Formats: sequence, C-alpha cells, structure tokens
Amino acid sequence: MTDRMDGAASGRAISRRTVLRAGSALGAAAATSAVPLVNVWGAASNTIKLGYIGAKSGWLANFNVPDPWIIAKVNKATGGVIKSHGRNYALEIVVKDNQSDNNVSATVANELVLRDRCDFILANNGAAILAVGPLADARGVPALSSMAPWQAFVIGRGAMPGPNYKGFPFSFHIGFGVEDMLADYVATWDQLPTNKIVGSLWQDDPAGRAFGNEHIGLPAAAARGGYKIVSGGYFQMTTNDFSNQVTKFKDANADIAVGYSSPEQMVVIVNQMAQQKYRPKILTIAGAPLFPASIEALGDHGDGLTTEVWWTPDWPYHSHVTGQSAREFATEWEHDSGKQWTQPLGYTMGLWDAGIAALQSASDPKDKKAIRDAVKALDVETLTGRVDFKNTRIPNVSKTPMTTGQWNLTKGGRFKYELLVVTNKTSPDIPVQAKLKPYAG
Repeated sequence: MTDRMDGAASGRAISRRTVLRAGSALGAAAATSAVPLVNVWGAASNTIKLGYIGAKSGWLANFNVPDPWIIAKVNKATGGVIKSHGRNYALEIVVKDNQSDNNVSATVANELVLRDRCDFILANNGAAILAVGPLADARGVPALSSMAPWQAFVIGRGAMPGPNYKGFPFSFHIGFGVEDMLADYVATWDQLPTNKIVGSLWQDDPAGRAFGNEHIGLPAAAARGGYKIVSGGYFQMTTNDFSNQVTKFKDANADIAVGYSSPEQMVVIVNQMAQQKYRPKILTIAGAPLFPASIEALGDHGDGLTTEVWWTPDWPYHSHVTGQSAREFATEWEHDSGKQWTQPLGYTMGLWDAGIAALQSASDPKDKKAIRDAVKALDVETLTGRVDFKNTRIPNVSKTPMTTGQWNLTKGGRFKYELLVVTNKTSPDIPVQAKLKPYAG
C-alpha cells in the first residue's frame, strides 16, 4: 500500500459552483464520447485508489490529529491489499489537506477526481462535505463522509428530510443526528432543577445552522421539553467578543447556557462568562469540548461542562479493519502518542472501517457504480457502531449512537480531566458512567 500526502493545488481556491460547472462540462463531453464515463477516470488495473480528505491546519485540524496513526494501522491490518470476491487489489491511499476551508476542500476534491483518478473518496470533516458530495454526484465517483451531523450533509446541500427526499446518486454520510444530540441535551438538563431558561449561541457554519434550526434544531427540542430559549444568534469564526451575548443571558437569569464553537472561541466565551460572573447551573457546548486539550485550556473553568459524546473507549463495538475493541484501540493510541483519547479517534476509525468494508464487498472494487452499490448495501460493525445503509430510514445516511457526557476534574489521574457519559436516552446500549453535577466553573 502506498500513502501519499498532498496539499491543496497551487493557485486560487475554487468555489463549489466552479467545481460543479467543471463536472457538468466533463460529464457532457463523456456523454458524447464512445468511452464510458467510468473508464475515462480510472484505467483498468489491479490498484484501487482511495482518496482521503482531512485537515492538517485550521480550526478543524484537531479532529484529524490521529489521521497518520490510523492510516498506518489500516496499512498494517490490510497489508496494503483489498481482498474482494477472490481477487487481490493493491490499495493506494491519497491523502489531501483541506486546511479546514470549504474552497480548499473543493480544490483537493477536484484533484482526487480528475488528476489522481481515485476510485473512492473518504471525507472526514465538516468543511469537506459541501464540496465533496456535489462533486462526487456530478462526476459519478462514490464518496463517504463523516465527522458532522447528518443534517449538515442533507440540509447543507439544499435538501430537506421528508417524503420528498430521495438521497443523492453517489455520496453517503456516517453521522450522528442533531435530533438525538438535542434530545440527550434536554434529558441531561432535566436531571437538575432549573428555571428552564436557556441562553444559546451558535457558530455560523453548516453544523451550527443545523443546531440552531427552528424546525429540527435546539429551539424545537427545547420547546418540547418546556424550555425557553434566549437566543444569542449566530457568530462568525473571527468573532472574539461575546460580552453582549453573556450579558443577555445573565440579564435573562438563564440557568442553562448552550452553544457550538471552535476550541479557541470556547475559551473566549467561558472566560468572558467568568469575567461577568455569569455561572449557569448547566453549561453545554458542542464541538470544542470534544478535545481534552481544549478543556485543559479553560483551567478549572471546564469542570462540569457538558457536551455531546459520540464515541468513548467504553463503546461496545469492534473495528472491522483491526478487530480491536474500542478500549483496546484507545489504549494503544495513548501508549503510542502519549496523548489522551479523543472522540474523533474512534469516529475516524469507524469511517475507515466502513470504507474498507465497502471495497471488500463490492462486486468489482474498480468499478465506481459497484462501489456505490456496495455502500448502499453496507451493514457492518465499526468502532463507532453499526454502519447500516441497507436498512436506513434516511437515504444515503447511516446514523451513529449519541449520548451526553460531562468533563470532570480528576483526582491525581494521568490526565487532568475525564469525560464520563451522564445521559444515554437515545442510545441505551451505551453505558451511563456518572450522575450529572452542576457546572462548577
């Protein structure tokens, strides 16, 4: 197996419209040719090219820190070979850095399709979804994405869940549901007595828009639970002053504060809350608290902070590729890296589990339609949970388990904080590890 790590193409990043326009033009050219579209992109050979998009820089880079280690494990476990229906195929992995940017994602996705002629693409962060999915559909290249809620994959591309939503031709997504995440949030809040007033603020990106959506986001879930929202609105990634929102929540006497942000902005938000002496009984933040380093950056202000939990070493699943349990996988990571496990560690391995399983089950892993059909029929255990596109109720989406957890200061442990599951309403197979305590920040 070869593993190439490429950056973005030189020159100006292109927009999604440019990508789709180029895809449409090339598709039209292929349609007037005697050569089938699939053969234009990939010459027949015994080598499968698997493209992978992650972030080595920018605010999403924390999500992809384990990538080199995980790819090395995939290399070792497969021996660089995909075994499918009695035949062996060499596996070449082409890795691209999207720099946490939507336009760069479009550039590198274009490279994987048109220059590298990849047979299959894995996209592993939120910035890549809106670029890779439409291009994959336009070019007829199967793509599988993860590391974002399924609503970002569907709604972010202009579709709306419901009877009229039929899915996409070649793009698929593995992700948790905002509906499950928010139901678990409300179930968590119900564990402590509060006045049920909630201050909310969201980063302005596809995931943040999904969280704040009035129909399927927090406002709807909170209303069903009898909670009142005090909206702090959406904010840009460059925002560094949240004093107005904090004042609004404090004046409303909000016992609960909830939001979604980058790790850097979470530090600013929490510090400004402390400066204004606003300490809600419950502080719930999505996204940034996934990482121990982000919580440690808060000092002691992270004690009692709650967040979504979509993977821990206690997840009761095994990797399709390595055969390891979640605990075995996390322990090996901590031994090799010297770093505490993170949720993206297991989630990323789950994406690779599903991608490799699809190639192994494809009737012809060098045929893009066959790979697409293999993904559609996929029903396999991964380190993240069961990936099941065959029986899904949401076309092209496989939902993963969701819980809520709380960061607590440890007493003399190896690491400063530990993340423990406190609510499993939507995923009862995941064990609850602790009772919720008030935010101590």
